[in-house]
Amino acid sequence: TILTTGTFLTEKSKEAAYAGLKEVQSSMELKGSVVLETTGANVVFNIAVVAGGASMDLTQIKMAYRDVDENADIAFQAGFGAPTTAQWVATNTAGTAAITILAAGSLAKINVKLTNAITANQQFGLELKPPYGGVLLFERTAPALITAVTDLK
Repeated sequence: TILTTGTFLTEKSKEAAYAGLKEVQSSMELKGSVVLETTGANVVFNIAVVAGGASMDLTQIKMAYRDVDENADIAFQAGFGAPTTAQWVATNTAGTAAITILAAGSLAKINVKLTNAITANQQFGLELKPPYGGVLLFERTAPALITAVTDLK
């Protein structure tokens, strides 16, 4: 009985360790600046899988936008080019080809078309939620002057 219980507990602890490892390995990270384009209507940034992480299916990521007036889901749009309102696209960093799988060691350029343009001094946040792994959340405040291309660092 003691041996059976010990073996059972060992297997359960292995399962827990592997599940935890899977969560860590599938996390994303922001690479570089967050940029407002088209005078605040689009948010553009690059993401990558964390070091040692596994490839990720970008079509499975849920994205949410929030500010003081809005809390909205942003849907994935297949293809490349400019996304339609309340949608986002993922491309290679040159913006010339769509990406649906983010491989370890590569970057994806994310272009988000907002419902309303970001205005001067406005605070906002974007949250990317993969089906498993850590959530990527970043919050920014727009500067007093928003131009055609505004770097939010």
